[in-house]
Amino acid sequence: MSERKTNQRTNSAHLSGASLYDLLHLEDKEWSDEVDEETSSASSKLERFLSESGNDLCADCGSPNPKWVSANLGAVVCIMCSGVHRSLGVHISKILSVNLDEWTEEDVDNFIKLGGNTAVNLKYEHSIPDKCRKPQPESSIDERTDFIKRKYVMQQFLNTDEQLSCPFTPSAFHCSSTGLNNVVEKKYINSMRLHGIGQAFINNRRRKDAEQKPAKKSSSTAGMVEFVGFIKVNVVKGSDLAIRDVRSSDPYVMLTLGNQSVKTRVIRNNLNPVWNEKLMLSIPDNVPPLIVNVFDKDKFSTDDHMGEAEIDIQPLVSAAKSLENSNGSEPSAPLERRAEAKDKNTLGMITVAEGKAKQEIAIKLQNVESGELHIEIECVPLSQ
Repeated sequence: MSERKTNQRTNSAHLSGASLYDLLHLEDKEWSDEVDEETSSASSKLERFLSESGNDLCADCGSPNPKWVSANLGAVVCIMCSGVHRSLGVHISKILSVNLDEWTEEDVDNFIKLGGNTAVNLKYEHSIPDKCRKPQPESSIDERTDFIKRKYVMQQFLNTDEQLSCPFTPSAFHCSSTGLNNVVEKKYINSMRLHGIGQAFINNRRRKDAEQKPAKKSSSTAGMVEFVGFIKVNVVKGSDLAIRDVRSSDPYVMLTLGNQSVKTRVIRNNLNPVWNEKLMLSIPDNVPPLIVNVFDKDKFSTDDHMGEAEIDIQPLVSAAKSLENSNGSEPSAPLERRAEAKDKNTLGMITVAEGKAKQEIAIKLQNVESGELHIEIECVPLSQ
């Protein structure tokens, strides 16, 4: 006890002579250590879950050692199938990387609760017709896309028996004298039963359509890679954005790359919003420009346009490929010269740090009276 008090007095005496900067720096370091410890624990827990039987193979094509997950569906998928999932939109499947995205303990726990690939396939692959062939690791993008859309979007393979069962039973209604009476209770249960039968009919009809309609044959080469990597876009902030409401705006940013679109959250009543929001898009083989649009969110009408921009990401992709081929040893200077922007409204240079090719960009929005966006882009090769 006396030793503990002595240590406390020693620490107090030491801190009393420290400057304010030292104290703040100490607090930041302690907080950073706690975050690192939580991240490490979450990563370990996630890796253990992914090593379990069923999760060590892609839920959709069976490729070994998948490193991407659908956070809302609970599926673990390979990098090829993850590109198809991402094209469906986050309202269907929200794709995250095991290695590239940051996971908290809560994120991992919520994902584990979904049950993994075994639970996902018991639900979404319960009744696959004989004529519908599940993709293999060497299957083409067209074959994967056809199957994954049927599986998760049209939900043609669901268990019909589960749809026929009533989710509410009379024993679930233990009400007081002022609660549900018998007549209301029976009507409610019957309506739920009818809803289940109707849903079962719809899914049964989808299944018959799948049996009658053979899978679309691909004219592409089997196993063809139609995307070359991913870009992580950090939408940092906006400056001097246009007014679209009475005195301000409720801006959000939409990014489009090929047929994929993602958007940031809405920040209310702010012409200089700070998002610091990271979004990820897959890069098609024929690299298109990154289209940036800013909108003002409206509740009762179409969202107002607040400007647009186009970013040529080909130099960044080329820099990332060169860096990958040289095992991260290429100097940053040539990359910076190569990345000089052709568009006078886009200012940014590619730099190499810790083996990663990144670009910080300031964009002057077009077709609008004012506004500028600050964005950070990192190109991630398929090998990662």
